[in-house]
Amino acid sequence: MTHSKESEAKYEICLTASLDCASYLLMQGHAFCGHDESSSSSNKGNFLDKNVRMLAPPVQKDLAKSCAQDITKEIKKEIGDGYFSILIDESRDISIKEQMTVIVRFVNKKGKVMERFLGLKHVTETTSDALKGALFELLSTHGLDIARVRGQGYDGASSMRGEFNGLQKLIRDENPYAFYVHCFAHQLQLVVVSVVGSCTSIHEFFEYVNMIVITTSASCKRKNLLSSKHRENLLAKLDSSNIFFWKRETSRN
Repeated sequence: MTHSKESEAKYEICLTASLDCASYLLMQGHAFCGHDESSSSSNKGNFLDKNVRMLAPPVQKDLAKSCAQDITKEIKKEIGDGYFSILIDESRDISIKEQMTVIVRFVNKKGKVMERFLGLKHVTETTSDALKGALFELLSTHGLDIARVRGQGYDGASSMRGEFNGLQKLIRDENPYAFYVHCFAHQLQLVVVSVVGSCTSIHEFFEYVNMIVITTSASCKRKNLLSSKHRENLLAKLDSSNIFFWKRETSRN
């Protein structure tokens, strides 16, 4: 099937507009689809309200994939031939699928430490062998060599930091220079939990906060009452000059 130059030019214009819309939505982290995309809907979602072409879901996925590939190319360009570290964590998404998150950490040409989100990888198991296979596959897909890894950062899960069978050990078997560092954020969390547990007043405070959140979030009526009470307290404090609104002064050139 052949197409005229005019039709190809029109298609290119539509494709460029769709890519611009997709790039903007991805940059802002907005959803493409709406809850009601029917012809009678007054709000069909971000993509349809901004664009009336390339409507098929597979086309939208191709557009998003193209944007992701361009971002990955820029990340690889930043890394260049240098070394990098990997930060990995796993969690379930809303569809109850186990996802492995991979972030690369490196020093760019200006000497600045950078952290870039490389991608998500669906894993059927969270064993160290399964995580290793998924990681190697992801790095290979993006053209990154495991031999250039100089650091690993994980949380305290045994499948990740295990001294004999953990992911960090399996990677060090392949690359002895990929040194493992326990995630400092996770260490800080463990310290905070330990401190809170040893201090009765702080422990009770967080227990009460948790009880309040659970109690109010379970009922719209309770949530509205709590919001109204909080508003009344703020207005009372404003009237008594106990708190003030801070207004930033903006200068005009």
